[in-house]
Amino acid sequence: MAKFALTIVRHGETRYNKEKLLQGQGVDEPLSEIGFMQAEAAGRFLSDVRFTHVFSSDLIRAKQTACTIMKNNKPSEEIKIKYDARLRERKYGIAEGQPLSELKIMAKKSGEQCPSYTPPGGETLDQVRARAKDFFEFICQMVTDEASGRDEVAHSAVTAIDLSPFINHSHENQAVGQDGYDLSLDASILLVSHGAYMRNWIKYFVEDLHFTFPPELKKSRELSVSPNTGISHFIISLKPGEINKPTIRCICINRHDHLEDLHADTSHYVV
Repeated sequence: MAKFALTIVRHGETRYNKEKLLQGQGVDEPLSEIGFMQAEAAGRFLSDVRFTHVFSSDLIRAKQTACTIMKNNKPSEEIKIKYDARLRERKYGIAEGQPLSELKIMAKKSGEQCPSYTPPGGETLDQVRARAKDFFEFICQMVTDEASGRDEVAHSAVTAIDLSPFINHSHENQAVGQDGYDLSLDASILLVSHGAYMRNWIKYFVEDLHFTFPPELKKSRELSVSPNTGISHFIISLKPGEINKPTIRCICINRHDHLEDLHADTSHYVV
């Protein structure tokens, strides 16, 4: 069996987030000053986590967030960030650059509601989920292949101490140190992506892979859009030949307590 840790982080705030304007894929806006502060805070929280692989959306706001996080991470300083278009935000077509309120007006005129409404030129939710599925199966196969080729004497790539921030700072799941990291892991993967994309990734976990959140996690946060630099962390277990039937354990979802020291409104939910 292969087993790995998966940490997913939403990018930091941009001017468009703050002004509640849609970015999608067509508006490639850099991080704002607050966005860089958020990314630095996330980097400090994750500074002692040893990552074996780092992936990011190739849009600038995600790339800047990933680079800022990894700048603070000494255990993984030799790991190169790989940029992948499959991690991009949902495409909003003609609504990109428009206020979120305008998207809601478009949806109402079409007799639909957000977020299920697809503007002309945009991606459907099924298309976004297909991208998430494709990328998740890609990393599952990658970890399985690497684990099978690793010397059994040195089979473990990551141990509990490499993921200690999720044990030492866990407010929601105090049992994590007892049964979450008592086994060695084959990989520790960081993904930096976007709000609507991440929400659809989690829906893929829930609706396609039949993942159930543990009762101690707040229900209202399960399928909500992550705040900027919100952190979600999972342990994924894979049986040989069954990468499409993983066992998924959630350690935290949309966590943002690393932002508490920032004296600003740092949680913008517009994608």
